[in-house]
Amino acid sequence: MGRDIVIHGPHGPIDAWRAEPPDHAAALGGVLVLQEIFGVNEHIRSVAEGYAAAGYVALAPALFDPVARNVELGYDEAGFARGRALVDALGMDRAVGVVRAAADALRDEGLRVAAIGFCWGGSVAFLANARLGIPAVAYYGARTEPFLGEPLRAPMLFHFGGDDASTPPAYIQAHRDACPDADIHVYPGAGHAFNRDVDPRHFHATSAALARKRTLAFLDAALR
Repeated sequence: MGRDIVIHGPHGPIDAWRAEPPDHAAALGGVLVLQEIFGVNEHIRSVAEGYAAAGYVALAPALFDPVARNVELGYDEAGFARGRALVDALGMDRAVGVVRAAADALRDEGLRVAAIGFCWGGSVAFLANARLGIPAVAYYGARTEPFLGEPLRAPMLFHFGGDDASTPPAYIQAHRDACPDADIHVYPGAGHAFNRDVDPRHFHATSAALARKRTLAFLDAALR
């Protein structure tokens, strides 16, 4: 089981959920799990636990902490509205600052670090790659297009749902054009948030399993 910890960010203390692999001494690296707009909630903690079980020290920083602490939102209209407002209040620069602090905390332990982000966190993961040089995986990041002019500095993996209205074919093609060296996978039949297994409206089990398999292979190669 994971636990709550505090790391020191550029704008003050940042809460984070930390999950340990079965054998910490043999950890394969560190993985930053970057939240959706709903905060570090039960689902994100579960994702972190899953990567810890695969052998990584997993850390899910509370990206909203510079503007609002202890944020855990539901998947209803009120949660969506609050999450979008917090994204706007925080801004991408401060989000990347939190990621930098979380990465530094893991690197201080001698771990090589990658980032895996979901939805808004997927776009933050892209910027962690472009601005911080962190290998990154972006699941259905729908806010990345304005930043595609920033070149990648490390290996990059994108997962998109084939039926995701927020990332239509032209949007995905823009990623292919801007990031020719990245691995980009599109999952037919999957919509937005297809990895969110606590939400039956969106979860697409076959696509989620294949994306996880590809992500684990990516981490193995990127963190050697």
